[in-house]
Amino acid sequence: MSFPEESSDRFSAAGRTRRGPGLRLRLTMLATALVAGVSALSLWLGWLLVGDVVAAVPRMPEGTTVRLDGATVSADDVGVALRNHARSQVLSVGAVAFISVVIAAAVLSWSVCGRVLRPLNEVTGTARRLTARSLGSRIELDGPRDEVAELADTFDGMLDRLQTAFESQHRFVANASHELRTPLSVIRTELDVTLSDPRADAGEMRRMAEVVREAAAKSERLVESLLLLARTEGSELPGRERVDLTEIAGNALKSIDAEVTAAELRVGIGHAPAVAMGDSALLERVAGNLLENSVRHNVPGGWIEVDTGVSGRWAFLTVSSSGSQVDAERVENLFEPFRRAGAERTSRAGAGLGLSVVRAAAAAHGGQVRAEPVVGGGLTVTVWVPATGA
Repeated sequence: MSFPEESSDRFSAAGRTRRGPGLRLRLTMLATALVAGVSALSLWLGWLLVGDVVAAVPRMPEGTTVRLDGATVSADDVGVALRNHARSQVLSVGAVAFISVVIAAAVLSWSVCGRVLRPLNEVTGTARRLTARSLGSRIELDGPRDEVAELADTFDGMLDRLQTAFESQHRFVANASHELRTPLSVIRTELDVTLSDPRADAGEMRRMAEVVREAAAKSERLVESLLLLARTEGSELPGRERVDLTEIAGNALKSIDAEVTAAELRVGIGHAPAVAMGDSALLERVAGNLLENSVRHNVPGGWIEVDTGVSGRWAFLTVSSSGSQVDAERVENLFEPFRRAGAERTSRAGAGLGLSVVRAAAAAHGGQVRAEPVVGGGLTVTVWVPATGA
């Protein structure tokens, strides 16, 4: 697949395409325009004030003349001449000051904006360098804890979540490929061996068909579990209804009664009422997965205990069973796809998706799931989902 490279190319192209002036230029232009506006207003007010002050010069006797800038001016025109002269001086000096202030504001704004926006450039640069194989890059911005630093920290947190999701996806795809390859290899081997044997009779063909059917059924169960996990993981329930966990657990036990009898397992089930609000199909799958695991990973002559009830605003379903010894440090890993109690992908019974589906279904209900090893061997798994009225 070329998804990472294509995404990177599209992202780089998007980063190189500008829709208009950059933020630094726009902030510089805005600051310069504000300074220019304030300076122009100050210059205009100074021009008015000087004209009004000079216009208040006392009047001279009629017929008097004065010399102003080398020119003779009559007494009646002295006020007007002084006002025009003062205003021209204000304009000439003010224009130089205006231009100097605007240029200084533009240079200072450009420099300050560049310094302030530098962390944003680091965010952009980090984002442009990222691909599915280089999600380990982080900004780790130092300096004052302002809005820009908060943005950088948020970006780093997003990268942490993306990296976790990508690693989980890659691991999931690799494990799924391994699990699907096994039954397909069995089917191909049986077909090749049987078809290459010219003496194969109807009995051999029937034996081959049974092996192929079993491998195909395993593949079908795996695909169904993968689809259920994909639909459930990270999603929310579209609707909720009243679901009796005790009834669901009883029905799940009936469906595996033949396996329980064959393994000579002792079964105990509680009858405390436990009505939850959720999706009945998902909760049926949760109970089915827990009980199937309790039989599949049990020991001959072992035991299974099922308990239901309500604690506070939570309804719970607990399935305990005997079985092989499970290390407490590895219990949490059992909820990862294709992990099994006592082995990772060595057991041929099941696909190792049961507890992954249980955890995803519990999360979709807004609940949680916890597993604990049983002293002497075995596992206890408890699922909490919202009860009615919660």
